[in-house]
Amino acid sequence: MIALLAANRIDRATTASEIASAIEEQASATIEISRNVQQASSGTAEVRSSVRTVSDAAGQTGKASQNVLGASQALAEQAQRMRESVAQFLQGIRGA
Repeated sequence: MIALLAANRIDRATTASEIASAIEEQASATIEISRNVQQASSGTAEVRSSVRTVSDAAGQTGKASQNVLGASQALAEQAQRMRESVAQFLQGIRGA
């Protein structure tokens, strides 16, 4: 009988130890999950910042290309007026 009681106590102590060990493992896993979530959140914030930077740069590039297009159109118009002026000048010289 005493041996049976002792065996039961040993079983309960072993079970309690196993439960405590499982709880510690769960706590460690929870801490690791939390750390990974924080790292993922930080990475997401960095990506969001990079996307914003690229988006801003793309907007600036678009504005710059519009400026270049406007300037090239103005230059083409000036070149056309100059051709017309030169043609009129040459006609005037030939007619004289």
